[in-house]
Amino acid sequence: MLKVGLTGGIGAGKSEVSRLLVSYGAVLIDADKIAREVVEPGTPGLAAVVEAFGPEILTEQGTLDRPKLGSIVFADADRLATLNGIVHPLVGSRSAELESAAGDGDVVVHDVPLLTENALAPLYDLVVVVDASPETQLDRLVRLRGMAEPEARARMAAQATREQRRAIADVVIDNDGPLEALEPQVRAVWDELTRRAAEPNR
Repeated sequence: MLKVGLTGGIGAGKSEVSRLLVSYGAVLIDADKIAREVVEPGTPGLAAVVEAFGPEILTEQGTLDRPKLGSIVFADADRLATLNGIVHPLVGSRSAELESAAGDGDVVVHDVPLLTENALAPLYDLVVVVDASPETQLDRLVRLRGMAEPEARARMAAQATREQRRAIADVVIDNDGPLEALEPQVRAVWDELTRRAAEPNR
């Protein structure tokens, strides 16, 4: 099994790269998706978040009110650390569970948005960074996702810098260009990953 950490700044195109890798045969473990699952109604994760932040972070339906919780934690580093202290261990154990179900020769791709920020590179056999210029990221967030420019800039500023991400990369996928320029790059990376996964005594 080859364990790959996949990351990239917001708007860099990481989701598209993970979609392509899955289409080639990768086993995808999506940290964001798991982070949502571990705080669904009825979970110990949601109970712990309510205990820490109070019942006002729930919607009328009893689900987590993400915008409300976000407005609390992103304005307060201590409260964000409290939330991360609840959610990150749950995500880690669920990720390990999913990884253990993969086969020996599989390429397991961990899609982790905050891989750089949380210094997680040592957990993986190699790290793939999807890279785009800040100008490209901003354009995609505003034009494709409909974000207001100040919000897009704030979201980008809250993440690791482009240089910090590239510094931990074993492989960089350049996604500054159009979609059709991305696929051949990802295919070449996949060929390399499967070759490495098949190597004895890696």
